[in-house]
Amino acid sequence: MTQVVRQTTRDLRRHNRAALLSSLYLRGPVSRLELVAESGLSAATVTNVVSELIADGVVAEAGSVESDGGRPRTLLAVRPEFGHVVGVDVSETHVEVGLFDCALGTLGTVRHPLVGTRLDPDEVAGLVRTGIAEVLEGGEPDAVFGVGIGVPGAVRDGGIVHAPTLGWRGVAFADLIHPHIAAPLHLDNRARTLGQVESWRGAGRGAERAIVALLGVGVGAAVATAGPSHPGITTSEWGHTVVKAGGAACRCGSHGCLEAYVGTEAVVRHYADRVGREPVIGDESDAELARIVEEAREPGPAADVLAETGEYLGIGIANLINLLSPDRVVLSGSAGAIMGPAILPAVRDAVRRHALGYLAERTEVVLGRLGPEAVALGAATLPIAQLLASGGRTG
Repeated sequence: MTQVVRQTTRDLRRHNRAALLSSLYLRGPVSRLELVAESGLSAATVTNVVSELIADGVVAEAGSVESDGGRPRTLLAVRPEFGHVVGVDVSETHVEVGLFDCALGTLGTVRHPLVGTRLDPDEVAGLVRTGIAEVLEGGEPDAVFGVGIGVPGAVRDGGIVHAPTLGWRGVAFADLIHPHIAAPLHLDNRARTLGQVESWRGAGRGAERAIVALLGVGVGAAVATAGPSHPGITTSEWGHTVVKAGGAACRCGSHGCLEAYVGTEAVVRHYADRVGREPVIGDESDAELARIVEEAREPGPAADVLAETGEYLGIGIANLINLLSPDRVVLSGSAGAIMGPAILPAVRDAVRRHALGYLAERTEVVLGRLGPEAVALGAATLPIAQLLASGGRTG
């Protein structure tokens, strides 16, 4: 027997509220007229929902723009001061915690290196809790409506983390954090959260299909596909695709992986091998990578290493272009911010030579716009996404 599911008036109002708030947040500031055109809802429905959102303090008027032959149109935007969110980036070398307003403006960040923790889940969780307490110090904890955490692995069953690069298998990481914070907790893969924030606020915005490359100690990729309200985000273990048979050893146990050529510590090690030094790894690897980029301004080992890095990264991106046919590829993450400007020409050249021409022609390769704290900012999108899905309800 066919089951009939009836949508109540309350369900419809909730759906309309969530759809309009999502559209306003991701595209705003926008006018009521633009919301009507985009949503397909009646002008009366849009006016009523917007009035509710303004009365609840979620949305406010944000200036006006001239219209064609009529009165100026009033623009609407989500109020940044509606509430705060915390975003946490758990990487292989550090924990970074940021406090952000509702529009993802940065209010403060702290960073703790993962030195001497042996990547023990309890100790890493302790640093996360410490970082959250630090960014909230002197503030109003009740103003925080959610905490998002990005981890370098898969998240299953409400907070069970499988992160091979950390040596974690089935770690109930959420249970180590949640009892110590009052706000709702959200966990997800850090490449996915980065892809989400680059699509919302960064270089992936407006693309039909954007691939956001997370370049750090680890290397991953998220595919963001444009949708009616939110982009759909999927991730892949792109860093562990092989770009050179029998090549450099990768920490996953294989050889010739992309990560073994373009990851932060991989680049630092390749440079150290060329000049006969001990590599500077761990939380200091970002600073060492920045020093290598500066040295590469002149011909020599640093310039040679970065040229090789750009070549392999371009090969990896060409593979993605041939497989997925994106219209944009974004180089993001901490290493993307540090070395991206220096290697972008080499990357684009390698893409041109290794991707199919008709696909490469329609794909732009660009730099991320969100800086080194992009992954923590991405984690903050998790509670924001929940806020949008609930239509601005935090309770």
